[in-house]
Amino acid sequence: MSRPPLAATIARSRFLRFTLVGAAGFVVNEAALWIALHGLRLNAYAGGVFSFLVAVTFTWWGNRRLTFSERAARGARSIGAEWLSFVAANGFGFLVNYAVYATLIVAAPKPVNNPFVALAFGTVVGLLFNFILSSRIVFRAPKLS
Repeated sequence: MSRPPLAATIARSRFLRFTLVGAAGFVVNEAALWIALHGLRLNAYAGGVFSFLVAVTFTWWGNRRLTFSERAARGARSIGAEWLSFVAANGFGFLVNYAVYATLIVAAPKPVNNPFVALAFGTVVGLLFNFILSSRIVFRAPKLS
């Protein structure tokens, strides 16, 4: 029995699409963190907040286009509300992510206390929280009457 191609598997799985958008968001987050630390000269904590805001906007857009396109808001006002809802819902995942990130910077030995490594750990932990909240709050299926 042959296995379906990876692209077909990803296309059928909302969680895998969410993870793919999140993986791209991780790259955006890392790039934004580098810009924050080296270009803007922010400290590691403020840099983490800055990179979150850039990455959450990127992942909101990616998820509304790829993961939850059939549930995405329509109209400028609704889209703005959806973005705010996505930021708020994923704020909880961010708090978990940021707690891991900050704890590793302060308490972990090298190289785990490196901001880029700590960001990777925080991102993985926040993924599940973000998927559940995005599915159930931001892009929930319309209620059938």
